[in-house]
Amino acid sequence: MTIALAAMFGTALATTATAQDVTLRLHQFLPAQANVPAQVLDVWADRIEAESEGRIDIERYPAMQLGGTPPELMDQVLDGIADIVWTVNGFTPGRFPRTEVFELPFFVSDARAASYAYWTLYEEEMAETDFADVHLLGAWVHGPGMIHSSSPVSTPADLQGMKIRGGSRTVNELLTRLGAEPVGMPVTMIPETLTRGVIDGTTIPWEVTTALRVSELVENHTEFEGPALYTLTFTLAMNQDVYDDMPEDLRAIIDRNSGLDFSVFAGGVQSDADGPARQIAVDRGNNIITVAEADLGPWHEAVEPIYDAWIADLEGQGIDAQALVDRTRELMAEYEAMQ
Repeated sequence: MTIALAAMFGTALATTATAQDVTLRLHQFLPAQANVPAQVLDVWADRIEAESEGRIDIERYPAMQLGGTPPELMDQVLDGIADIVWTVNGFTPGRFPRTEVFELPFFVSDARAASYAYWTLYEEEMAETDFADVHLLGAWVHGPGMIHSSSPVSTPADLQGMKIRGGSRTVNELLTRLGAEPVGMPVTMIPETLTRGVIDGTTIPWEVTTALRVSELVENHTEFEGPALYTLTFTLAMNQDVYDDMPEDLRAIIDRNSGLDFSVFAGGVQSDADGPARQIAVDRGNNIITVAEADLGPWHEAVEPIYDAWIADLEGQGIDAQALVDRTRELMAEYEAMQ
């Protein structure tokens, strides 16, 4: 009887552990109705809640509702203020140096291919380095970064003296090389600073202009044929201890919905949203300037030194940056060949 009772008690404990409910707080910096929260994060969270039959509840906190500022998001997940965060790596300059390969000017042609490369490089190069302290759920880039400005920009000369918001240290260096005065700030500050005339323009992809009403605040938009002027990188990161403490079957649900396929999906959603956002500017009669590949020479010449400077900077940290550039190109080409 003692053995039977012990077995029954053990079974009951195991059942209780398996039936454990988990509540996860997801914190991010954009309004809930913006493209990424609505079309990427909510889709991801809803699927996990459904597959867990309600045993995982993901509370969503948009627009920094748990407090702090966007550059603090990664520390918030490390400190347990949030269980999961979505953030821009460029918010904390130099903290994730290997991810900056995707920010290099005129380097990325396709968001899905770059997101494929980013997650693969995370597994190969970054899991034990840049992101050693967190459990990564997704890693992706947006569609082509471009310039939205109060005055038309067709050539680098048009940027001389203009105050342009940049989203990372690499983009700020890009703006400096092009003759602009870079202004660093979170993306959420763009509407106010444009309205007040603090900045003359901003660098963001088309997709983000919808939530920030940028097409209402400036009338000029400069896009580029061929590879993007730049892209930024995103991470969806989870507190490692919280992940480790979850029951194995619930971790499996998280795992099934995260990783490579999810990263490519997220990058694709952001890229696909560029078209409808661009159409808003078209419908308003805004001035859309498309720099043709034949006219890119002055742009390329101005920003070429960024490659050498970035490679030298990372080599000073003991990172083989040229190998990173070469591997990234290889992986992006690999994805494109599979399509």
